[in-house]
Amino acid sequence: MANITAKDVASLRERTGVGMMDCKKALVEADGDVEKAIVILREKGLATQAKKAGRVAAEGLVAAMVEGNVGAIVEVNSETDFVANTDQFKNFVNGVQIRENIQIRRFTRMEGTLVSYIHGEGRIGVLVKLDTDLGDKAYACGKDCALQIAAMNPAYLDRTKVPADVLENEKTIMTAQMHEDPKMANKPAAVIEKIIEGKIGKYYSENCLVDQEFVKDGDYTVGKYVEKCAKELGGTIKIADYVRYERGEGIAKKSDNFADEVASMIK
Repeated sequence: MANITAKDVASLRERTGVGMMDCKKALVEADGDVEKAIVILREKGLATQAKKAGRVAAEGLVAAMVEGNVGAIVEVNSETDFVANTDQFKNFVNGVQIRENIQIRRFTRMEGTLVSYIHGEGRIGVLVKLDTDLGDKAYACGKDCALQIAAMNPAYLDRTKVPADVLENEKTIMTAQMHEDPKMANKPAAVIEKIIEGKIGKYYSENCLVDQEFVKDGDYTVGKYVEKCAKELGGTIKIADYVRYERGEGIAKKSDNFADEVASMIK
């Protein structure tokens, strides 16, 4: 049996929003496997989709730049916020070399009709690629799409980009949730299947960019908004690709006192 620590429980609680005792039970049942514990909590209807692991506000900046039909987005980390807030560091991130203990963590280069957007003074950066015959006229539409991506963090561009195994996993969890619900457990299989189809539709609307509700006008999905822009401008516009960086995304958290505070509650 895996050794379940207070830190493990605290981490699972942060990712799922579920109470500590339920988190501990799920970890025990999953033999310490965090991802399996998340599935268990979701199947029991105690958690929705969990946050990504290790999402922290590490120090540093995200920057994006477009020159002609070439663009790039980069994340650069530093040891302290003091360094990250200096003009020297900002100059380095934007292409000027300095002598500091820093790390260029990741970057993506793209070509085509590109629009960049930086939010929160370098906390989030987005680079959007458009397939369009409108040139610069499509810029405003692309900027709105970049704002949407920064705000809503869609996992996929459209339904075709959702991996088959991810979709099957969602269906499995939804089916288990139906069986856990006393009101649904005895429903005919055809009824449950119809309900799951509806839930999958909601999954797409939450996780696929073109299916998301447009944040600036809830009467449109992002896909329909882009179609509207293209029609008004007399051309074609499609979102071909995008990259979203959030500062510190995926960096493991340092241990803090919270785990110690809850340790006595889960023994």
